[in-house]
Amino acid sequence: MTSTTDLATTSTVEAAKAKAPSGQRVAVVTGAARGIGEAIAERLGRDGLHVIVADLPSMRAESDKTVATITAAGGTATAAEVDVADESSVEALVQTAVTAGGHLDVFIANAGIAQVEELLDYDAADFEKIVSVNLTGVFNSYRQAAKQMVAQGHGGKIIGAASIVAFRPFALLGPYSATKWAVRGLTQAAAMEWAEHGITVNAYGPGIVGTAMWDLIDEKLAAKNGQQQGEAISENARSIQLGRVSTPNDVAQLVSYLSGEDSDYVTGQTVLVDGGIQFS
Repeated sequence: MTSTTDLATTSTVEAAKAKAPSGQRVAVVTGAARGIGEAIAERLGRDGLHVIVADLPSMRAESDKTVATITAAGGTATAAEVDVADESSVEALVQTAVTAGGHLDVFIANAGIAQVEELLDYDAADFEKIVSVNLTGVFNSYRQAAKQMVAQGHGGKIIGAASIVAFRPFALLGPYSATKWAVRGLTQAAAMEWAEHGITVNAYGPGIVGTAMWDLIDEKLAAKNGQQQGEAISENARSIQLGRVSTPNDVAQLVSYLSGEDSDYVTGQTVLVDGGIQFS
């Protein structure tokens, strides 16, 4: 039996979708110069979206390479600069996307940093920095994306970078784990508040990925435990049910789904893409 509330919600979402502009969809990806963000940007380019490849000014050469890869494959992309810890910078990024593509349909708050350190040795300034990028940066991104999508009146997709540590913290990643737990909670709250506008809000949770962050974790664990390089990550990888460390493309495929219409009825979720380490 369908309740009045169900009908009202369905009506709101369908009305928002009915107002959606025709033509190419526009997606912003932060932290898109390399790693998981680069893979996401390239995948969304193949999906036919106009991708705004956003990263720090110091990463502009790498951002331009990502744009070149997307356009060489027949896609559309624009490079942009952003510091997600500065909300005015994120606001400017959203306007760059609107200027380039006419509207904003998808925002991937991917930018993040990791600090691999024992809690007793953690520096207070480093703690503040990781919170400013990984949590405040996602907060700024969610808010500015939502403001634009609400103003447009046709809904949209907002997707944030969480992690397996949003469910299961890892040693030497204490503050990083804390920020990703917070992203998970923020994602749920945003999904509740913005559903009436036809906006879905979800997050993705990578596990052990072959990226620079995990190379650093391996190095630190190896030094602590007297292991050779590669041993620590191999030890952790034994818990992966599918038998291999993941690649950035594994994550990009999930984000592609969360960015598309097939996920229109999915919101408030942090979806793990970890090969079966953690069952949520």
